[in-house]
Amino acid sequence: MSASARRDRRWLGLVLTAVVVLLGGAWFAWLEPTHPAESPVQEAGELRRRFDAAVLLLHSRQFSDAQASLQRVIELAPQLPEAHANMGFALLGLQQAEPARGAFERAIALKADQANAYYGLALAHEAGGDLELALGAMRSYLHLARSESEAHLRRARAAVWEWETQIGQRRASGKP
Repeated sequence: MSASARRDRRWLGLVLTAVVVLLGGAWFAWLEPTHPAESPVQEAGELRRRFDAAVLLLHSRQFSDAQASLQRVIELAPQLPEAHANMGFALLGLQQAEPARGAFERAIALKADQANAYYGLALAHEAGGDLELALGAMRSYLHLARSESEAHLRRARAAVWEWETQIGQRRASGKP
């Protein structure tokens, strides 16, 4: 058998494989409705994927991408307090303190003991210049933070000390 005959069979095999794949894809597309409603399992899978991706984006300081991913998470699960808290951190990263405050408050409204939401709320209040409210939120965080890392707790305690000092200095100097 010549090499050219073998080559012809390979091309025929390649063409037949491509045709089978295309026909199979067309058959599956025909079986499914154009816009199928996602099943709860599909939505839960998308929710988990998007939430995990958003957390990774937050940790890598890609706040705009995290915000976009979290927006979809909130569309899928508007009652998920962790999504609102993480949205707050994304907005803080984008230096949008007021919208961040709203996101943290929504998380707290959904779950009153959402510790990280109080931490973020404290940072949002600090960014907005209200150390009294920041101090109150951080104290709430410290009260609720039972399973937080020691590093986070140290930073929270340091912030409380710093804000108490600044508030005391303001009061001593007669500033509001």
